[in-house]
Amino acid sequence: MSLDAAIDRQAVQVGARIRALRRARGLTLEELGARCELSHPFLSQLERGRARPSMVSLERIARALGSSQLELLAGGDDTASTIVRAAEGTRGHYAEGEARMLVHGTRSFHPMEFRGSNLERGDYFVHAEDEFIHVVEGSCEVDLGEQGVSVLVAGDSLYYVGGTPHRWRALEPGGYRLFVVKEKPEQL
Repeated sequence: MSLDAAIDRQAVQVGARIRALRRARGLTLEELGARCELSHPFLSQLERGRARPSMVSLERIARALGSSQLELLAGGDDTASTIVRAAEGTRGHYAEGEARMLVHGTRSFHPMEFRGSNLERGDYFVHAEDEFIHVVEGSCEVDLGEQGVSVLVAGDSLYYVGGTPHRWRALEPGGYRLFVVKEKPEQL
């Protein structure tokens, strides 16, 4: 497969993922455009794989959909079972850190490895899906808005329902590593 064909295939996959998330959220193109401050004709072109977003635009779209760039880029092979080796998995920016998808393709849930060293909390994230986090290394402070703030250390886990504002930060300069499982929006 040529590089151009691979890029075009990725553009179609990202567009399909944006469309699926937009529809799962019950949004029109106009409503999504207003949320992410992009034109609905541009979003229509993206959804059909006829345009490619900049990383800034992709981040704005992802946040407007309660998702991440990583999840929008991680579509692909939907074979019955997959092995993701330690050096594999789609990687990229996620919230205030970096994440690696632990499955290939579009699945019923999105397990990922998340690494962060942010000492500041950053913005709240809110999405419709339930989410589970398990601290693998380090410690972090998790802020669930009105539900309060909790300190989690290696071995601790937390589950919160969709719609819960959440953000986390490191308590030590060495950072933290989390195992995160997010429900797939299209399953709702």
